[in-house]
Amino acid sequence: MLTVRLCTALILTLSAMACARGDSPPAAGRDAPQRPWILLVTLDTTRADAIGPGARADTPAFNAVAARGRRFLQAYATAPETLPSHASMLTGLYPAGHGVHENARFVPAAHPLAAERLRDGGYTTAAFVSSFVLARRFGLARGFEVYDDDLPAGAAERSSAETTDRALAYLRDARQPQFVWVHYFDPHTPYAPPARFRDRYRDAPYLGEVAAMDEQLGRLVAAFDDAARRAGAEPAVIIAADHGEGLGDHGELQHGNLLYQSTMHVPLVIAGPGVAPGTSDTPVSVRRIFHTLLDWGGVDATDSLRGNPREVVLGEAMKPYLSYGWQPQIMAVEGTLKAILAGRVEAYDLAADSHETRDLGSGARLPQALRRALDDYPVPSLEGTHASDTLSDEARRSLASLGYVSGGATPVVRRDAPRPVDMVAIFETIDRASTLFVSERYREAIPLLQAILAKDPHNLDAALRLATAHSMLGQPAQALEAFRRAAAIAPKSEDVRLYLALHYTRGPDWAQAAPTLEKIVADTPDRVAAVEGLAVVRERQGRLADAVRLRQRAYALRPAAPAELVRLGELAMASGETMAAIDAFEKARALQRGAFANDLELGVLYLDARRLPEARDALDRVPSSHAGYPMALFKRAQVSVLLNEPDARTRIDVARKHADATTRDLIARERLFQRR
Repeated sequence: MLTVRLCTALILTLSAMACARGDSPPAAGRDAPQRPWILLVTLDTTRADAIGPGARADTPAFNAVAARGRRFLQAYATAPETLPSHASMLTGLYPAGHGVHENARFVPAAHPLAAERLRDGGYTTAAFVSSFVLARRFGLARGFEVYDDDLPAGAAERSSAETTDRALAYLRDARQPQFVWVHYFDPHTPYAPPARFRDRYRDAPYLGEVAAMDEQLGRLVAAFDDAARRAGAEPAVIIAADHGEGLGDHGELQHGNLLYQSTMHVPLVIAGPGVAPGTSDTPVSVRRIFHTLLDWGGVDATDSLRGNPREVVLGEAMKPYLSYGWQPQIMAVEGTLKAILAGRVEAYDLAADSHETRDLGSGARLPQALRRALDDYPVPSLEGTHASDTLSDEARRSLASLGYVSGGATPVVRRDAPRPVDMVAIFETIDRASTLFVSERYREAIPLLQAILAKDPHNLDAALRLATAHSMLGQPAQALEAFRRAAAIAPKSEDVRLYLALHYTRGPDWAQAAPTLEKIVADTPDRVAAVEGLAVVRERQGRLADAVRLRQRAYALRPAAPAELVRLGELAMASGETMAAIDAFEKARALQRGAFANDLELGVLYLDARRLPEARDALDRVPSSHAGYPMALFKRAQVSVLLNEPDARTRIDVARKHADATTRDLIARERLFQRR
């Protein structure tokens, strides 16, 4: 296995070493008239053989764009997951350069995005995404003046028809020049195409999803072309997939775990100014979409797909390594030769063996540039925060509903770690167990976690999830036994100590958790689970002010769910921190809108802060069905007197009429009312 090294922007060096650039067209001047309008369409989970001329699905819209542009027959994703691959398209970097190796991470602001560069160059920018995986919280919204990630209530995705409707509504009033990115998610599991496509592709629902998506692609491209030409500009279009789908090839049903053609070979077509129609057999990476966007935008033509630069194309699949400690996987393609490094080297002649059924083996003679690219590609560090650390429970459930669940523990690295391709038999079990666990269906998850450990005894993530599942079900003996097993797998693991401490916080022995949590928070202040666990301990100790500070720290590290903000408001209110309580409740109200049920508390807090108009408004929102309605009427009467409202006397009478056992005495003793 490769030595673990920190991921850095050294990938730029790799690219320079592995590339032999051809001529690129000169960049248009920044003040050049009628720069093209640019449309980028990304197709989630779309295999190269599923779309395009002669493909398995009927895709006339994609075919029409391909006919007027250049189709790249050997285009490759940078990773078989949505966020890393899109980050590459919009930064021009491989995952080792931008640092996003799996979903649910955050694209660092240090790497400029194409939208930022084009906006600064005078373009109006808009994006319409169809999945929570690309929500603005993950960092790709930078540079977009419109970033529409507004999904249906309670959903983690929306259909291509819904997304297209949003994009077309925007285009009706668009002004030039425009850069528009539209992301479609339909072919992602579960495969549920609209009825007429379901009937047409009864035995291949995945292809039905691709065909249905293509129909919306046709609507989008036609509307974009019309809008650009009405403005006197040429349309420039890029269509690409972020990754493919296994569909059983090499034992992988979906994607994310392996680097074979089914998930890494993707469709890519560009059409617009300076692009002669035709096809290209040259291997290219989707990361060069970034350079092509800048080229059309008159910013920088280097490495544009309008030119003909050649390179060793790279890719990675690090999820099994980051989650379970299996071998890291790196791919390199030069010409028709593809090599995969995962503990050992696999090599395939794609011209003669496009389905990668005949491994040429580690003894295959690899070109020097390809071998060097494999060896020098940085493997990410296992240190630092886990992907799940920065997510709320609600966000974790949204990702789980899409089949994306990252490991929650730093895995054990070992020389004899399994190769992911040798573990395909448990991929589906791992995915199912993870989804059940995140969905809090612990009883169903336990036998699956036990099955994983039977096949992969050193899987620390499965061991800790098994222990936690027993803990959440109130089974302390089984939980402690599972924690002992986890400790045997990783004796020095901070994760084992952390999750054992969190186990204690759930029961009568919660005080045992304090020393461990205090040390972890002191050593790693950004470990969200430890911060939240210590907040629970402080609350039980009666140290409410400390609990408030800890919760505020946790929510600075990850977005808080509305219920968490309400609890923070309650704690701050109980500890006498009026302004902190107001802030928490107002943030919860902004998220919950009509479902917010704490206007009484807000009214009391605003009254305490002598912010009387805001107290009035909050108390007026308390419905008569609220259990605290008599208190709301009492407080509202107080506010009315202090504001010298003309109906103050009436409000006092109403408060008396509806008084309960608590407010009756308060009203009788209230001096403000005695003057009325």
